[in-house]
Amino acid sequence: MTAIRQRWHRSAAVVATGVAAFVGAGIFAAGPAQAHKPGWEVDCYSVSVNLTNYNPGVENTIKIEAGGKELLKQEKFASEFNKKLDLPKHSEPLEVHLVVKAGDGDQHSRDERKMSPVCEETPSPEPTPSPSESTSEAPAPSEEPSSAPKPEGGGDDLAETGASSATPMIAGAAGVVLVAGAGLVMVSRKRRSAQN
Repeated sequence: MTAIRQRWHRSAAVVATGVAAFVGAGIFAAGPAQAHKPGWEVDCYSVSVNLTNYNPGVENTIKIEAGGKELLKQEKFASEFNKKLDLPKHSEPLEVHLVVKAGDGDQHSRDERKMSPVCEETPSPEPTPSPSESTSEAPAPSEEPSSAPKPEGGGDDLAETGASSATPMIAGAAGVVLVAGAGLVMVSRKRRSAQN
């Protein structure tokens, strides 16, 4: 091969490496994908619905029934829906039916049922004793104030798991540095070849 061809091959290799690094950094900087997250819980008193990461550009709807009766009429929402609804009093388990229609496809829609248990009744409070029945002695105060034991250890810091919101930024910066380095190598080789 001639010297000119070798230079072009080297230059093309450097450019290809830089482009690959730039594209790779773009993939890392894109961040995690978001998925539809339907979450709902039922207890004996209420139903809590927490829907997140839905497509705001389409029409999403939700409807909730309890015991065959409409608890929440069909309601439209954008990307999120958060609501806590009280259930009617019931003496036997109550079926709660959630229907979520995602506007961007049935794969993200939900049609689920859960059972609400019967709430345990709290016993009626016992009558308080009349003042004539109470004793006149009061407990003696202690001379030393009591203090709750303090937990030992770290604090509020969580363990470093390697996942960070700065990871895409670092990957992007590394890609920029790699492309800049490839450009500097290419410029220095051109200068050397021009001097020879």
